[in-house]
Amino acid sequence: MIEIVPAKSRPHFLKIEELADVIWREHYIPIVGKPQIDYMLENFQSEEAIKDQIANGFEYFLLKYNQKHVGYISVKREEYALFLSKIYVLSAYRGLKIGKAAMHFVEKKAQNYQLEQVRLTVNKYNKKAIEAYKKLGFKNIGPLVTEIGNGFIMDDYQLVKSV
Repeated sequence: MIEIVPAKSRPHFLKIEELADVIWREHYIPIVGKPQIDYMLENFQSEEAIKDQIANGFEYFLLKYNQKHVGYISVKREEYALFLSKIYVLSAYRGLKIGKAAMHFVEKKAQNYQLEQVRLTVNKYNKKAIEAYKKLGFKNIGPLVTEIGNGFIMDDYQLVKSV
C-alpha cells in the first residue's frame, strides 16, 4: 500500500535527509559527480535546508510503501503552475507504481490549487526520468541552466504538463 504523508516535523526532515543521501549518491554521482552531489545534499537536502525551503513556500511529502519510507516529493505553488521540485524513490522500490501514485497526487494538488500546469526540471542526462515524464504526458519546453553556487550548475530541461 502506498501512502503520501505531509512532512511537518524534524523527524520527517531527518528521514528525507537520510533518503536523499542514499538516492542522490546512487543515482546522480554517475551523472554530475560526487563533489556536486556532496554540495547539493548539504545545501538543498539537509534538515536545515528543508526547513528553510518549507518556510519559503515549499511543501514536502514522504512516500511510504507497506509502512516503510521509500521516497519523497516536494512541490511549490507558483502563479500558473505547481512546481515539482523533487520526486525520488529508493531504487529497490522503483517499478512498484510509487512514482506514478506520487505524480497523480501532485496533479491533484495542482488542480486543488486551481493551477493550469505541473512544471519540473530534469537533468539533461537523466534519460530514464525524461522518458518516464514523457510517458506521463510532460512536454519538454527547453533547456534551463541554473547556477547553484560553488561553481556548480544544474544543466536541465524544463518540462510541463497541463492538468
